[in-house]
Amino acid sequence: MPAKDIFHDTVKIGLEKEGWEITHDPMYLDFGGVEIYIDLGAEKLIAAERKGEKIAVEVKSFISGSAISEFHKALGQFINYRTALSQKEPDRIMYLAVPNTIYETFFKLELIQLIIKTQNIKLIVYNPNREEIAQWIN
Repeated sequence: MPAKDIFHDTVKIGLEKEGWEITHDPMYLDFGGVEIYIDLGAEKLIAAERKGEKIAVEVKSFISGSAISEFHKALGQFINYRTALSQKEPDRIMYLAVPNTIYETFFKLELIQLIIKTQNIKLIVYNPNREEIAQWIN
């Protein structure tokens, strides 16, 4: 099993504060002989008469020296995980969780915005200091 990102528990706490129930930590998928460990799986009941939402979250910290290298790795993981998830649990939505400081700087760059849009990447922006979800970007 891969190591947890340093902000794994921060995002987990932030999701729980918003009423999400953590159902998988990590979320394991076996697809075509490839073992996949997505950081978190969560569910939230919208209302008694509505079906519950299900998400999977890959947490990234972007603390190394190269944001673009971390982005390349995160993007590859996200696409692989989302693809496997679409086949194994098509009702679960895949999100990439990133710190608010990186979102407000690196993720605002034109190329990064274009990639997020064209690749349909859903983001959770989290505040690591407050252990809260700052923004959901669909």
